[in-house]
Amino acid sequence: MFNPPVNDEIPQSKTQRKKQMTALQDLGAELIGLSEQQLAQIGLPDNLHDAVTAARQITKFEARRRQLQYIGKLMRTVDPEPIRARLDVWKATAREHTAWLHHVERWRERLLADESALHELVSEHPHADTQQLRTLIRNALRERAMNKPPKNYRALFQTLRELLAARREA
Repeated sequence: MFNPPVNDEIPQSKTQRKKQMTALQDLGAELIGLSEQQLAQIGLPDNLHDAVTAARQITKFEARRRQLQYIGKLMRTVDPEPIRARLDVWKATAREHTAWLHHVERWRERLLADESALHELVSEHPHADTQQLRTLIRNALRERAMNKPPKNYRALFQTLRELLAARREA
């Protein structure tokens, strides 16, 4: 006759343990991609910090894989939640910045596609140099029509980025 375990805890299956170990290895792989300053901010134990630093130097595939497994093993002794939380904050900041750059890019495309967009931009940003923006738009359109390098197209993006950044900071 089968007797269930006395305590209420059900032991983890081998699959669950493997998933957790793989997740820790993946977290360790993310640590390898961080800068030295970011690693210092996380505050890893010395042995884990040394393993991450050593993994950066390894170029051979199999050796790197073994080092990642070792990092995963070391990660089992560390609480991964503060590390994940810190990485999530950095990723969120990067996503915000990317979204903001997409916003600037949409403004540039609107300015090149629609003449009334310039009036809308100037009404939102009265300190904008309208003449410079008109010149950049006109030259960017000319470059696009003549299949020339996008010098003014890029300059328009830089000008818009500075203009929108000034308002974003204010």
